[in-house]
Amino acid sequence: METIKKPSLWLGALVGALLTMTLTSVLFLADQLAGLPFIPFDVFDFVSRVLPGALLTFGIDMMVDMIIAFNMGETSVAAKTAEQLMGLGAFLVIGLVSITVFYRILNRSKTRARNLYPGMMLGLGFGAVMLLISEQVNLTATAPKAAQIVWVLIVCQLWATAANWIYNALAHSGAKTKIDEETGETITVEALDRRQFMVRIGGASAVLTVIGAGLGAFIGNRPGEGQVAGDASGGDVLPNREGNMEPAPGTRPEYTPLDDHYRIDISSRPPVIDSGEWRLDVTGLVDNPVSLSLGELYDKFERVDRFITLSCISNRIGGTLISTTKWSGFRMSDFLDLVKPQAEAVALKITGADNFDEYVMLDVINADDRIMFAYEWDDQPLKQKHGFPLRIYIPDRYGMKQPKWIESIEFVDTWQEGYWVRRGWSVEAMVNPTSVVDTVATDAILKDDEGYVVPIGGIAYAGAKRISRVEVSVNDGDWQEAKLRMPLSELTWVLWRFDWRFQEGDYRFAVRAYDGDGNLQSLESRGTRPDGATGVHSKKEKMPSLADLENPPQTDAEA
Repeated sequence: METIKKPSLWLGALVGALLTMTLTSVLFLADQLAGLPFIPFDVFDFVSRVLPGALLTFGIDMMVDMIIAFNMGETSVAAKTAEQLMGLGAFLVIGLVSITVFYRILNRSKTRARNLYPGMMLGLGFGAVMLLISEQVNLTATAPKAAQIVWVLIVCQLWATAANWIYNALAHSGAKTKIDEETGETITVEALDRRQFMVRIGGASAVLTVIGAGLGAFIGNRPGEGQVAGDASGGDVLPNREGNMEPAPGTRPEYTPLDDHYRIDISSRPPVIDSGEWRLDVTGLVDNPVSLSLGELYDKFERVDRFITLSCISNRIGGTLISTTKWSGFRMSDFLDLVKPQAEAVALKITGADNFDEYVMLDVINADDRIMFAYEWDDQPLKQKHGFPLRIYIPDRYGMKQPKWIESIEFVDTWQEGYWVRRGWSVEAMVNPTSVVDTVATDAILKDDEGYVVPIGGIAYAGAKRISRVEVSVNDGDWQEAKLRMPLSELTWVLWRFDWRFQEGDYRFAVRAYDGDGNLQSLESRGTRPDGATGVHSKKEKMPSLADLENPPQTDAEA
């Protein structure tokens, strides 16, 4: 007779965690090798799309707070990493809970046969749900659709069947008895100890997880995932290279290196788009509906190049979600001349490959010839993460109004709310003038005939309204005018510098700016939602002693 012991739910949770980590690793390896769906990221993207806007914003704010509090690096990079980690964690929890509930059901079942049918049913249901989620949000799978369906169902079946097999082994792992045929005595036979069995299962799961994740990371990007890479080239040909003001040491680069340009988007990973198959489909209220290839966009329209600063509506005062680079593409006005909007058309519905959509009013386009479509940044095709192959630029608007990975444009007779507007963010998303203290350069103090000078510097930005004046206040004293560097264009930020006469002690340096019309930036401290942050940025700094300046400590070389 065999002793049957029901595995505890805690044991079920452990099995669920081990098997789901293994499943995640296998999915990651298949994603990297064959362009198959990576379900954990799809789960996160699906949840982020169905959450109410206020709850989603609360989560974003909490994440940014943690990034800042723990000094986790550049905000957009750290945020994207955090999103991906949350996706992995959410998938682990879903798998753990699913198998725990599965073990609970098996424990309550009266059937004790060692079959795997329950696990097969669990795998089929779990796989079907994951496929439905992936179908709605996946942007990176390049394998044929049939292969994706078969693959997800198979790995989910193996995951659930393994859970069922382990349950059977645990349930029948107690002592067994049998009758000796010669003596008639009852003999007890010890089965494999549960703890030893779980150690073996855990070890196997850990090995498979490490191998899968390690191989996936080693393999890196799949074919076609990235676009042409390279260092920033715009820095060699900046139009203000003869500028009459040298930025204070520690001021952020005037021209943002391409890989450092901030990015905020709605998916865990950017869409994978084949440049050879991509088309821009133009439909709706136009006399000339077209479907244009990337090559045709280069050929049909006159190229324009503009230096542009773009900022995110969720950028906090003094934050890093703002960058400057060279945009190349074609004017929206030239595009309208080709497609010929009908009289009834009032707006363009622009949709990206990530299913992000936004509406742009035709009267806004007709009033500003600077609105453009861009296919290059920094004289090279847009990188995948930056919106390849096409994105839009609208002056004076935050990035939330400017779709990337554009696939279709529909001319419509009614304006509607776009992706972020539907989630409670600004309807207009107009840029708020802002100014930032990047540096109080106590490590680069200068000496002149009158004593010592501390260089202080940063940036000021007012969208396309330009900056006419920047002022600095020390310890809430009078506002004093700073020097401005010639901007790269009327569409970029301005670098400013203020040389402060050195004094010992603790000081707070605040900055404010005026736009091109002489209007002072808002001094009211306000958060990012829904219309973007406003307020005065400042930086505190303790000055070194005068004795240290006049008698600096010797370096090892000098000693």
